[in-house]
Amino acid sequence: MMSDKKKLAICCVGILVCYFYFAVLQEKITRGRYGDELQEDGSRGERFTYMLALVGVQCVCNWVFAKVLLTITPQPTDGTPKVYYASSALTYLLAMISSSMALRWITYPMQVVAKAAKPIPVMLLGVLVGRKSYTLQKYFFVVLIVVGVMLFMYKDGKANTGADLEHETLGQVLLILSLSMDGLTGAIQERMRAHSAPSGQHMMLAMNGWSAMMVSFGLLVTGEGKEFVHFASRHPELFTHLSLFALTGALGQLFIFMMVSTFGALACSVVTTTRKFFTVLFSVLFFGNVLSGRQWIGTVFVFSGLFADMFFGKKGPAPGKSPAAKTKSKSEPEELTSR
Repeated sequence: MMSDKKKLAICCVGILVCYFYFAVLQEKITRGRYGDELQEDGSRGERFTYMLALVGVQCVCNWVFAKVLLTITPQPTDGTPKVYYASSALTYLLAMISSSMALRWITYPMQVVAKAAKPIPVMLLGVLVGRKSYTLQKYFFVVLIVVGVMLFMYKDGKANTGADLEHETLGQVLLILSLSMDGLTGAIQERMRAHSAPSGQHMMLAMNGWSAMMVSFGLLVTGEGKEFVHFASRHPELFTHLSLFALTGALGQLFIFMMVSTFGALACSVVTTTRKFFTVLFSVLFFGNVLSGRQWIGTVFVFSGLFADMFFGKKGPAPGKSPAAKTKSKSEPEELTSR
C-alpha cells in the first residue's frame, strides 16, 4: 500500500500541475490569437470568442469523468430532486461563462484574485437563503478578502482611458456576475446536502450533465456551434488546446477527490489556494500581466484572508449553533466545481 506521505505528495503535485497547466491553457485560448490573418483593427490573428463552446467542452469532459468514477466506485442511489440539479447547473454554467468571457477584457491575475473572493457571495447568500450563522472571526477574514479585492481592482484613472477603461469595466461586471452565480450555486448545494446529502461524484455527474444539455441548446439557438466548428476547421491547433484544457481540468478533479477523501477538505483548500497564488505569479512572469504595488498588496490581503479562514475560521461554532451542527458543517465536502 502507498504511504500517506507519498499519496499526499502525488495529490499535491497532481493538483498544482493540472490546474497550473489548465490556467495557462485558459489564458492562451481566451487571450491568444489564432492564425496570421490581418484583422480590421490592424492586428494579426483571430481571437477565440466562443465561450459557450469552451464551457461545453469542459462540462462534457467532466460528465464523462464523473461517469467513469461512479462506474469504478459505485455510490448509494441519489435521491436529490432534479429541480435542485437543474437550477444549480444553470447558476454554475452562468458563473463559468461570465468568468471566461471576462478574460477577453481583463487580465488573468484579476480574474483569479476576484474569483478567490468567492466566500463573500457564498456567505451572504448562506445567511439570506440558507439561514446560516457565522462567527465574528469569519466575518473579519471575509472583510480582509473584500479589502484585498477592492485594492486590486481599483482603477487609478490614468493607466486606462476611453474604450480600454470601458472594456475593463465590462470585464469586472462579468466577474461580479460570476461571483453572484457562485454564491447562488453554493446556496442551492446547501439545500441539496440538507435534503439528501448526495456524494460529490453524483453532484459532479448531474450538474455537468444538465450544464452540457443547456450549453448544447444555447449553441444551437445562437448559432455559435456552427461558427465554432468553422473557426476550429480554420485553426486545427485549437483541438489540441481544447483537449488538453478539458483533460487537465478533469484530472485536477481526480486529484481533488483523492485528497478530500484521504486528507480532508482543509488540506485540499490549502493546496488549491496556493495553486491560485502561483498562477498569478506565473501569469505576471510569462504573460506580461504587470501588477502595481497596490495590486500586490491587494493580492496578499486576499490570500491571507483565505488562508486565515482555512486554518482558524472553523474553530468553535457560531453563536447559537449546536455542536452537532458544527460537526455537520465540518464534514461537508469541498466544492469540487470551483477553479
